[in-house]
Amino acid sequence: MDVLAQSILAGYAGTREAADPYCLRVGEAAALLAGHPWRRFAVLGDSVAQGVGDLVDGYLELSWVDRIAAELRASRRDMAYLNLGRRDATAAQVAAEQLAEAVAFAADLAIVTCGGNDALRPGYRPAEVDRELTGIVRALQQRGTDVVTVSMLVLPHYPAVPVPLRPSVTRRLRTLAEHTAAVGAALDTLHVYLAEHPLCADLDIYSADGLHGNVRTHAVGAAETIRRLGAHLGNAWPAGSSAT
Repeated sequence: MDVLAQSILAGYAGTREAADPYCLRVGEAAALLAGHPWRRFAVLGDSVAQGVGDLVDGYLELSWVDRIAAELRASRRDMAYLNLGRRDATAAQVAAEQLAEAVAFAADLAIVTCGGNDALRPGYRPAEVDRELTGIVRALQQRGTDVVTVSMLVLPHYPAVPVPLRPSVTRRLRTLAEHTAAVGAALDTLHVYLAEHPLCADLDIYSADGLHGNVRTHAVGAAETIRRLGAHLGNAWPAGSSAT
């Protein structure tokens, strides 16, 4: 992670990412995360947590959670990072197979993203996924962990999904986004709501698998998460401006 942190700190002025209106400005993350207290950062979830996504020319070759870890470590070099994310994991599998390790790791900051694989299936039961997510979040919070939950991007269509099924898949993913936001509000998580981000309308953000976003979506997800962490800390960008 030191190499990753150095690549972040080196800046990316002049790149496509630096010019992207939805991405972090040079120095923004450092200002927003200045003085953060977190020493042990864990990520739990599915392929979104794992960091699946194709590279894009002009954007840093880092997943969103690796970017966040790098920026956190830039402010606190001894910070430990554990990513437990696994592709295809359901919410129940995240709870059964990742939670205990995150607890044993003694994370004081955790990102939890799950439910996407449940919502992709016709048998999706929102209440069951809500219960799994609630159990994960409460178990972490009871140990003093600050938990970030995320309503991920909901795209207008997914090329990997047969055309007749796309509307129902999108509806289920939107339901997941709204339910995740509600769980976050009920449990007072640091929630990041991306489901209606303007980036969703861009048709050039898919990976080749036609399901996951590419690394540009990772850059935007990292930016919004870091902004949420900065708001929690009471920090602002530009440095010295009033927090919103």
